[in-house]
Amino acid sequence: MKSKRIILIFLFLLGYNIAKSQNCKHTFSGLVEDFHDKSPIVGATVFIKNQNKYATTNFEGKFSIDNVCAGKIIVEVSHVACEPQVLELNISKNTYKIIDLEHHEEELNEVNVKGAIGKKTKTAQETLLKSETLEKFSDGTLGDAIKNISGVSSINTGNSIVKPVINGLHSSRVLISFNNVRLQDQEWGVEHAPNIDINTAESISVIKGANALQYGGDAIGGVVIINPTKNSIEKDTLYGKSIISQQSNGRLFSVTSSLSKSYKNGWFINGQASFKRAGDFEAANYNLTNSGINSKAFTISTGNKQFEKGFELFYSYLTNEIGILRASHFGNISDLVNAINSPQPSIIDEFSYDINNPRQDVTHQLLKATYYKRFKAFGKLSLQYDFQVNNRLEFDRRIGDRANLQAVDLDLKSHSFKADLNLDSDPEHVYKFGINAFYQNNFSDPITRVRRLIPDYDRFSFGAYAIANLKFDDLTVSGGLRYDLEHIDAKKFYLQSRWNSLNYQNDFSHIVIDPNVSGSQLLANPKFTYHNISASLGATYDLDENNSFTVNYGLANRAPNPSELFSDGLHHSAARIELGDLRMKTETSNRVSATYKFNNDKFNITVEGFYNHIKDFIYIEPSGQETTNRGAFPVWSYRQVNAQLFGVDTNIQYQINNNFLLTNKSSLLKGRDLSGDRALIDIPPFKTTSAIVFKKENWNSFYASLESEFNARQNEYPNNNFNAFIPTLNNTVLVDVSTPPSAYHLLNFSSGFQFNVSKTKFSVNLFVDNVLNKSYRNYLNRLRFFADDLGRNFKIQLKINY
Repeated sequence: MKSKRIILIFLFLLGYNIAKSQNCKHTFSGLVEDFHDKSPIVGATVFIKNQNKYATTNFEGKFSIDNVCAGKIIVEVSHVACEPQVLELNISKNTYKIIDLEHHEEELNEVNVKGAIGKKTKTAQETLLKSETLEKFSDGTLGDAIKNISGVSSINTGNSIVKPVINGLHSSRVLISFNNVRLQDQEWGVEHAPNIDINTAESISVIKGANALQYGGDAIGGVVIINPTKNSIEKDTLYGKSIISQQSNGRLFSVTSSLSKSYKNGWFINGQASFKRAGDFEAANYNLTNSGINSKAFTISTGNKQFEKGFELFYSYLTNEIGILRASHFGNISDLVNAINSPQPSIIDEFSYDINNPRQDVTHQLLKATYYKRFKAFGKLSLQYDFQVNNRLEFDRRIGDRANLQAVDLDLKSHSFKADLNLDSDPEHVYKFGINAFYQNNFSDPITRVRRLIPDYDRFSFGAYAIANLKFDDLTVSGGLRYDLEHIDAKKFYLQSRWNSLNYQNDFSHIVIDPNVSGSQLLANPKFTYHNISASLGATYDLDENNSFTVNYGLANRAPNPSELFSDGLHHSAARIELGDLRMKTETSNRVSATYKFNNDKFNITVEGFYNHIKDFIYIEPSGQETTNRGAFPVWSYRQVNAQLFGVDTNIQYQINNNFLLTNKSSLLKGRDLSGDRALIDIPPFKTTSAIVFKKENWNSFYASLESEFNARQNEYPNNNFNAFIPTLNNTVLVDVSTPPSAYHLLNFSSGFQFNVSKTKFSVNLFVDNVLNKSYRNYLNRLRFFADDLGRNFKIQLKINY
């Protein structure tokens, strides 16, 4: 016992002498300031970790720590809402250090307008969908997920080809940005779905109208911004998740997994992969033959992200094999009339996972490289290059040696470079400038042995924009201006008869390269150049703690796309002849909108109204029939008129008590052809969706929801019916391609709960769509002429977070 005391006393004296022999008389002092505007940061903590000494900055942002020992010190500087910074310094004398913190990071990257955390704009009509909502659609499509937003619907070709419609506008008028890359994938076709795997998204922003100028000036309908998972900065993390789904309708199975790893030195690597397969889906009373899907996708990204600089490499791959309802593919007008008049599809086979012709095979690849650099008291410069390849194959029901030969083979290659400068040194006055250059080549492979619907072309564009976001107490003002130049250079074969019937010989004789090509054709070289100006101006005013009001104006110009200019021939997957027009001019949209928001603890309401006048609006509609060597087909022609669209969208939530929530989303939209004084085609009818939700957090986060969805009949539509001669009947009959289907009402149910096993979180969700197995047809489903929409569907989903 006595020996132990002697040893302890000896160790104490030894440690005391070592400490006394160290030089611990230095002073470490300095200034902690904001990286952006160099203003002092008050109340920051400066902690010397290996000497257990700390200080707090004063009102001038200064600090001082005495009695610091010589040698290496590890200093951690932290402040509320700031990214902590760790420094390693060698102390041999009194040391003064200026330390920069990212004080405004949360404020600048996530807009602090009330109820708008995480949004991309300050004054536009924008809705943000977060991961917990998107995960419910892991086995669905982008269009399925965002059509739950009021004012957003979808235009479908069956249930697997789903395109978003924003306030009545779709296709080239809706810009899709994926990981800050504008998606290029022949978006002009109604039956061309966006090539996006919904599971790559951490969040999605949907902006109504062309008020996000940094993404493009031609988004007359709106912008869909898909944000992948954010990478941690200078943190050691490893996390991931998997979602497994199985549903009864179509016997669909899907699985998606993601894994992210980051390091304290800023390096990271992320990976994600998805697989989905379904056979024939079912309507309420019959099988939808050849409506399956086989989809595979993956993404991988790596790079180094630090506060002041960083870079990222990103690659995405997606391939979709999609069956087109067999009964929708016909060979002539007689088949079309019979299909329209039949109460059920003309072809109904037993369930199968086989995907036969007609079908689509689409592969999309994207490669992106980015670099950014922050400059003190100035801003952030970002540089980006991206490359996309989109290959689209469409297979018709052909015979003989062409039975398995594609009827459409389009290869679209796109290169883009852009530079953005964000001046954010003053968080109350933020300015952003950017330029982009773009080149695209479309190759239509003649291997198809049919006349090309879309010709070969080269497309060049250049854009520049400037945006200002200004904050004045309760008023936020945003404004922007953008210029875009677009040039398209195509080479196209025309039938002499078509050329003459369109009177091109008078207006476009100067573009003919070869007037006498075999097969009674000529070769032309159309070239078009467009100069477009876009602008936006908006303001949000917080009336008080609960009420806010937003007004916005947007000017957008959209050049006609290749389909609208050059379509000329039989579109096999649509079973119709489509005719473009070289005389198409730029569309000009003037859109005004207003939004009122009320929020308190129990009641939230958002009311959005808009009016959109579009000069030279381009649309396609039935215009008659034409007989080819394949038979007689309906002709759809592109037209150009002056149009207007206006509507109101509402979103209401009422928290009855801690457990029950009532919600309602409604949309009313009107569209008119002002030139012809008639309704516009393909305008979504009135829709209202209500739900009652029960939640009990202490029951393993249990919830249950019953949803009521009512879709009215579209009573305002143009009459595009036409008369066609049926040889088998030796008679002329009316082909009704206009009359909308009846209104319908659906009930949907969902429920779920969570539980933990060790450090792993499990979520189980059950969904029942169309609970009553209702037979119905959607006005915006192109296959509504031939079959009902989907019947009852049970789905179970397991999510694992690890």
